[in-house]
Amino acid sequence: MPPTLTPLKKIAYLMGGPYGLGVGVTTASPGSLAQVRRLWLRWLGLLVFVLVLGAIFVRLGEWQLHRLEGKRESNAIVVNHESRPVVPLSQRGYDVVHDEDQWQRVTVTGTFDPSHQLEVRYRSNNGATGTEVLTPLHTPDGHIVLIDRGFIVRDKGEAPPETLPAPPTGTVTVMGHLRRSENGTDEAIHPALNAIRLINAPAISAWMGADVMDGYIGLLQITPAQDGGFVPVATPTLDEGPHFWYAVQWFMFTGIALTGLVVFIRGDIVARRKEKAARAQSAGP
Repeated sequence: MPPTLTPLKKIAYLMGGPYGLGVGVTTASPGSLAQVRRLWLRWLGLLVFVLVLGAIFVRLGEWQLHRLEGKRESNAIVVNHESRPVVPLSQRGYDVVHDEDQWQRVTVTGTFDPSHQLEVRYRSNNGATGTEVLTPLHTPDGHIVLIDRGFIVRDKGEAPPETLPAPPTGTVTVMGHLRRSENGTDEAIHPALNAIRLINAPAISAWMGADVMDGYIGLLQITPAQDGGFVPVATPTLDEGPHFWYAVQWFMFTGIALTGLVVFIRGDIVARRKEKAARAQSAGP
């Protein structure tokens, strides 16, 4: 390379020589140099775009792997608690129910409070749509525990029931799964017209004006039996879901984007080589 070339002409020299872009030191006219500049700007712009897009794809892949890990952890919690013996709630304590406490089986005895019974709308269970019925239970030691008495199948578009099935009177014993409070918008968690969409014990506690255990119990068995056509809420499926393959797809998209960048730049180079050859042929010997 001649040592006296300007930086742009050095680029043109290299691109006209090893890379065959048709802009050599002897042909580096202002128009050719401008074309080289446009090519480099286009490639740099595309490189930045692909790097940003690739970073987003990688992050989405990592997010799916994080969801997969969370699913595995929740599955392990379900399996672990299902293999443990049922314990009285008073022995476990009335502390806040956290994620790691969910699906533990407990028993509790008390009397239902039908005056604060709530309909939980827009629920699904094993593919069916319907509602759940939530009723506070007063324990002999002075605590209030929310009991999800079960799921009632209701067809899509069917109006909510005008009246909810009444709970059994007198003392009852409930066996069921511990569940944590559900979180959402104020409209979803605060009771209105004796209905809610999400079961949030602190919001229901404020509505009742009484202390309520933070969490609830999903009923599996009750003595004496209750009426109303209830179906127990199913435990989560123990598969890992599609998260792993979603992550693979996002990582593949990253590779496709990088490959596309190489193909695009190579296409520009091939086109310039053809243009150079055509000019040389038209110029003649």
